[in-house]
Amino acid sequence: MDRSNVKVLILKPITKHNWEEAIQLKVKEEQKNFVVSNLYSIAEVQFLDQFTASGIYAGEQIVGFAMYGIDPDDNNYWIYRLMIDDLHQGKGYGTAAVLLVVEEIKRKNTNGIPTIMIGYNQDNEGARAVYMKAGFTETEIAPWGEQLAAYNLKAEVH
Repeated sequence: MDRSNVKVLILKPITKHNWEEAIQLKVKEEQKNFVVSNLYSIAEVQFLDQFTASGIYAGEQIVGFAMYGIDPDDNNYWIYRLMIDDLHQGKGYGTAAVLLVVEEIKRKNTNGIPTIMIGYNQDNEGARAVYMKAGFTETEIAPWGEQLAAYNLKAEVH
């Protein structure tokens, strides 16, 4: 596949200047049960001290949304939300976005946290494929019913 026309993805913080475009992003109809709205996530992140909400951009175009940070329950990094807009799915942005968030977490991880966790609906085969391709390993089913997967940050320490 020719990737010469694929734009590099970047993360930009959600601010007063881009929150409205972030809440316009939507997943496909059949994916709506898999993720809460970006509006909910933007509200929720206001009360999570160590979390960041970011727009995922291809050039100047917002194509997705991510929310990630340190969960106070287990002191691991967690990717609470990651979505690619339905109009931009199928372009390879999903795996690239996960890897971009992983790189951002590595950059911020000055205190040696060993693991990034993510949870997703057990029926969400698309998410499973993206996370496995990005280097996550499924662990267990969470008490709330989601499949959990871990990315080992220590495996990359040289």
